[in-house]
Amino acid sequence: MTLSPSNITNFQNVDPSDSDDSLHKMLCVIRKHLDMEVAFFSKFVSGERIFRAIDHDSNVSPDINVGDSDPINESYCGKICQGEFEKVIHDAKNHELAKDLEVTEKLDIGSYLGVPIVLSDGEVFGTLCCYKSEADNTLNQRDLSFLNAFAEIYRELFEERMKNTTLYDQMAQTTLSALECDVLDIHYQPIYSVETGAICGYECLARFNTSPYRTPDVWFDEAEKVGMGEALQLKAIEQALNNMHRLPIDTSLSLNIAPEYILNGSIHKLLEGVDISRLILEVTEHSPINDYIAFRKKLAPLRERGMQLAIDDAGAGYSSFQHILELEADLIKLDLSLIRDIHIQPKKLALAKALCAFAKSTSCVIIAEGVEVVDELKVLQQLGVDRIQGYLTGKPMVLNEALAHQFTLPL
Repeated sequence: MTLSPSNITNFQNVDPSDSDDSLHKMLCVIRKHLDMEVAFFSKFVSGERIFRAIDHDSNVSPDINVGDSDPINESYCGKICQGEFEKVIHDAKNHELAKDLEVTEKLDIGSYLGVPIVLSDGEVFGTLCCYKSEADNTLNQRDLSFLNAFAEIYRELFEERMKNTTLYDQMAQTTLSALECDVLDIHYQPIYSVETGAICGYECLARFNTSPYRTPDVWFDEAEKVGMGEALQLKAIEQALNNMHRLPIDTSLSLNIAPEYILNGSIHKLLEGVDISRLILEVTEHSPINDYIAFRKKLAPLRERGMQLAIDDAGAGYSSFQHILELEADLIKLDLSLIRDIHIQPKKLALAKALCAFAKSTSCVIIAEGVEVVDELKVLQQLGVDRIQGYLTGKPMVLNEALAHQFTLPL
């Protein structure tokens, strides 16, 4: 194997040995099994060998520390990778070439085993080596195979972490571009009053103008994973608020938000100085709330200013029912999974009827979302649902289209 700048990897920020204690345990197993005093992983960076993880016998104090470095071409590691040294050295102090290396005396190397760690693309990452002060003529090919097996494990750990880190960096860069560039747009889906047949509000839904197109849930999920979830959600809300003055004064504006951004006060800062008497904050089934008392306290100042609270996705799972019982919401939104085919599925009809009855008894407004066909609409009207939202009455649209949209809701 030829060692050159072109095939020595230079991944300085991705290294499993930097944070994984299991690798130190691995070195301990290797050292004890091979009856060595010192075992280490090294990494090659810009012509230097860097010690990334070290394990040694408690009775030995090796003159090396994690982070130390020396020129590759002056090390056993480099010469093994270049083919100048064999991988098993039984007696370094009497070895034709090793005996004259400064590092032999400095580290008191008597016998040595070393193997390169080679990535899947052929690049040399570094080495896995071990040594002791005494010569050892018993070291053999089986010992070398044992060491090679652990070098392969290290390679797999490194490449998996490198893959994850690369994916993380890609997600972070994509999210950052959405925050900095003009790719986020707000679409408005009309909500109709069953009583008047007129539009009484709009739900604001984020859309991202990129190619290839990616659904909003992918954007927000990735933003959360890279620590930018709050920034992206608040940017979407701020963008929606900027257009609120263009909506009819008698309509509401519904905004989706994760509970943690209510609990940490982020939404409060964003809403300072804003007339929130027309705002509805929607908390979804998919957003857990661990402390309902603290959540209600945080919401109280906003609700006192006129903001309303909606429980989204009601009927989709256990969390939505817990939210309904604990949060004293102003509105309950029946999930589209409950609405779909409600006119031909008696169990869905029964559950929707129960939720409507609960809403009436607690003075909650019931909104049915995801309504797509007239038969569903008729059943929901019979149940006494207060508001309707769905592709039947209007899809999410850019603001100008939403303002011009007309649909005659049959009364």
